[in-house]
Parts: sequence; structure tokens; C-alpha cells
Amino acid sequence: MANKVETTQAIEIPAEIPVRELAERLSLSPVQLLKALIANGIMASINESIDFETAAIVASDLGFELALEGAADREAAVAAEVAEFEAEQLVVPSGPVEPGIAWFLADEDEASLEVRSPVVTMMGHVDHGKTSLLDSLRNTNVTATESGGITQHIGAYTTMRNDRRITFIDTPGHEAFTAMRARGAQATDIAVIVVAADDGMMPTTREAIDHARAAGVRIVVAVNKMDLPDANPERIYEQFASIGIVPDSWGGDTFFVKTSASTGEGLEELLDAILYVAEENPPLANPNRTARGTVLEGKIDPSRGVIATLLVQSGVLKRGDIVVVGSDHGRARAMFDYTGAPLVTAGPSTPVEIMGLNEVPTAGTKFEVVEKPKAAKSLAAVNATMLQDSQKSARAVPVTLEELFARAAAGESKALNLIVKSDMQGTLQPVVESLETLSGEVRVEILHADTGDITESDINLAAASDAVVIGFRSSPDSPARRAATAQQVEIREYDVIYKLSEDVELMLEGMLDPVFEDRTLGRAEVRALFTVPKTGKIAGCSVVEGVIRRNAKARVLRGDEVMADSVITSLKRFKDDAREVREGFECGIGIEGFKLFKEGDVIECLVRERVR
Repeated sequence: MANKVETTQAIEIPAEIPVRELAERLSLSPVQLLKALIANGIMASINESIDFETAAIVASDLGFELALEGAADREAAVAAEVAEFEAEQLVVPSGPVEPGIAWFLADEDEASLEVRSPVVTMMGHVDHGKTSLLDSLRNTNVTATESGGITQHIGAYTTMRNDRRITFIDTPGHEAFTAMRARGAQATDIAVIVVAADDGMMPTTREAIDHARAAGVRIVVAVNKMDLPDANPERIYEQFASIGIVPDSWGGDTFFVKTSASTGEGLEELLDAILYVAEENPPLANPNRTARGTVLEGKIDPSRGVIATLLVQSGVLKRGDIVVVGSDHGRARAMFDYTGAPLVTAGPSTPVEIMGLNEVPTAGTKFEVVEKPKAAKSLAAVNATMLQDSQKSARAVPVTLEELFARAAAGESKALNLIVKSDMQGTLQPVVESLETLSGEVRVEILHADTGDITESDINLAAASDAVVIGFRSSPDSPARRAATAQQVEIREYDVIYKLSEDVELMLEGMLDPVFEDRTLGRAEVRALFTVPKTGKIAGCSVVEGVIRRNAKARVLRGDEVMADSVITSLKRFKDDAREVREGFECGIGIEGFKLFKEGDVIECLVRERVR
């Protein structure tokens, strides 16, 4: 491995660069760079291209710092756009804010804030009556219009209780709730967990609870279908109490309301419970400013064009306002409430449909109103740049234990979020308890713990919550693996509790370094020796197992003795260069720095992999 070279100025390279060119820019020999790539588990030939993120990691190991070509120019352009906004008294979203502070309140003066109506999300298991309950609350008939009686889209509605308004968001489940939160949009103040009294808590009920807890919203439980003869609310109370949600009737701090969407039982009590919870921690907004909020839904109507359902969270949205939604913008040419009636203005906690955008927005995207078309165009351009940078950053920085503890060490976080899956209930509790006892200066927060395979839902929750997934004798299914790769969520699997606890404890102490091991790709046996001009001694081999690859790490074995530990620099099939040769074929192999082959030697082809 090359000695590290200290540099004081970043070397600029393009988004993709051939290995040979990168070596030239770093003033290294190609062999030195190839060794560094192999050490990081990357098999690339000298003429292949690697992306910027890969190059930056390898260059860092060699003591170099890389920068993306043109990045400084883009940053300067963004800074110029921001300066222009500030001159026009615009507010540009500033990224993360203090925990517990809604993004739309981050730069507001406390004196300007007033209490607004609570926004409530209905969550729970499919067919437990979420939409039917909401249907009864607002005295309409939505369920009958849904395919198969199951909610197919996000809707937002309002209802009144004692001259106070409540906004309800009816979602297809916790996935939409989490997708919004993953985009930084906290649209909900209270989550109503709907559970059927005759069916009890289901796995998706548990997931909905954990998603609501991870989002930090208050919970109210609606024990629905109380009109059925086999309704058993006491069993529901026991199930919820077992996971730390104790009913108010049992001395706890969570309201449990017995309801029936069919008979109307408990509907007024449910609204009262929601209002009481909202009074304990009143949601706030500044009603005297231009509107800000979150996109709940976007679609194309054949007769009206692009329709966006927005939730106004602060300020007042007016018909004719210029609205910037992510990288798109347009004028609110028409506005409608949830009944389809035209609107002129919409204040905080009001769901509203608007016409006038050019593109269909994504649910969870933030929106805000600006005064001038030029400012809207500029802000949309900055949002587009920020989105590209955040996506690039998300790909470059996966959610790993090392990254989370680095944040903790830097004072950015004092909690380690974990999602725990186990093979059976009998082992789940000991695993959770062993992890919870490790909390110290950095808390261990178990966001979700359940039995069964690691699912795509677990990965989505982890991505939205900066969590690591722990599998105890539990493995991810195929969709979960794909989601984990796409969202770069770390999954750690264990078979022994003490090993799991030991790893996490060492991480908490900042002692656990990544561990790499060599995995054997293939083996070849030396059958003859040849001398090649300019190359030297070449071993004529037969591949007896797996595959042999050029530029891979190699080990030459003579009996039990390791004769060389180096790199395959030459691989030939007859007279032609080959990138790899598979089992059953013959080839010529050259090893860097080793020429003393003997017939019967075994050449192992290895790849270096990170195992922890």
C-alpha cells in the first residue's frame, strides 16, 4: 500500500473517471491505485471508470482529498440565488431545525404564533375501520366509493366539535405517513390508531404505532367495531399495555375510546379526546404571513389538469398566489375545499386542492408562497439543486452504526435508533432488554421490535428515522434487501445475544472499527511453468474451483505454507488477455513480485469484504 500523502488542496475530478486517469491526477502508479481499490473490495481494471464517491473513499485512504469538478461554481450560483432571495425578503428553507420545532416555524418569532387546529392522521390495520370511522365523523360516504372498501389515496377532511375544527388525514397506512416524514415534512400533530375490538392488535397495528412514536406525535386509540358480539376491549387494553401504551382507564396517559362506525358509538368522545390532547400541547402557526405547508397528494385530472392537495400549515393561501412546490412553481388559479366548494383563502391546518401547477408534485414535498414570478423561478431552481445535492449525499452517506456514532460524537445526536426483528417471541424480549440496558450518554431507542423476517416496511422506517436494522436469527426478504440497497440502510444479523450486545456496547464506547475479511473467489492449480518476454515467469494453471480474476488479491500456497500474498497482474487464456477465467478452464497467471512457482502450487483468488 502506498504511503499516505498529505494534501492541503482538494484535487478536482469529474463524476466518473478511468482508473488510469485518476492515478495520473494523484501522481500514483496504476498498481498502487489498483491495490487500494482491491483493499476496499472494488475489482476494476485500469481502463474501467469509477464514480466520484468510490474515488473519494479510495483517495482518502491514500491521503488525498477529492472534489467534484464544478462544485464550487454550483455553490457560488446557489449562494447568488440565495442572496437574491434575501434581497427580496424571501425565506429559504435552511435544512434541519431543532428537534421538536416544525420546519414551517423554524424562523418565526414566538410573538407571532397563534394556536391552530390539530391535524390528525388515522392509522391502523387494513379493514379495521379507519375510513368508515372517518366517514361517520364527517357524515359523508367515502368508503362506498373506494375500490373494495379499502382506501386507495390520501384524502384530507375537516370536522367541527364545540365550534372547534379538527383536520383529518386519511392515509393508505403508515407507509405514506413515513414517506412524508422521510422528506422532512411533519404534517401530523396526533395519530389515531384504529384497532378492531373483535380482531385485536395486528402486526401492521404495531408498525403504525412505532411509526407514530418515531415521528414524535401523540397517540389516541380508537377501539372500533364495538357493536360486534365478539368485541373484547379488555384484550385490546392488555395488548397495548404490554408495549407501553397504558389506557387512561388503567391509570395511563393515553386515551382509549370505544367506537363503532356503524352505530355512532363513541364518536363525540373521540373528538373530545383529540381536542384534549391538542390542548395539552397546542399546535402553533403564524396566520399573518404567506402560506407554507405540505403536499398531501398530486394527480392529473382529465378535465382540470394537474391537481395538488395541499395542507396549509402556516400563513394564509389565497387564490392567485404564486406557489413554489419543490422544483416546480405555478399560480393557484383555483382553490377548492374537501367538499369541492370553491375557496378564496385557506388558513393554517386547512386542506385545499389547487389548480395551476405544471408538474404533479410528490406527497410530502414542502410548498411556500412567494410574491414575484422571478422569485418563484429562482427558488424552484435552488430547490432543484438542493434536492440533487441531498440525493447525492444520501447515496454517499448510508445509515450505518459508524455514521450514527460519528454524529453522536460530534454532538449532532444523542440517540441510537434501532429496529429489531427476531425469529420468535421468546427471544425478542431478551434481545430488546439487553439492548436497552446499554443506554448511557447515547440512548438506545428501539423504534420497532417484532418477530418475523425483516421487511421493506422495516427498511422504510429505518430510512426515515436514521435507524439501523438488527436481525436476531432473522433475515431480510428480497424486497427488503432491494430497499436497503437503494436507501443504503444498514442491516446487521446475529445468532448470539451476547455478540449482538457486545458489538453495540463497543460501538457505544467508540471502540468498534470496521472489520474486513478475505473471501475466496476461486482456486487454480499450477500445472506447468512458462517464461514470457517482458513479463517473466507465468504459471500455467487449471482453475479447479470458482473464478480467477485479473487485478484481484491472490495468495500462493505450497502445501500449508503461504509463499506469496500479492495481486494477480496478468491473466491469459492462450495468448489473449482475460479479465476472468472460470472453473474447468486453463489459464496463465502472473503474480506481482513472485516468480518462484512450482508445479502443484495452489493460487487462491481473494476479494476483501467488510464483515462488520
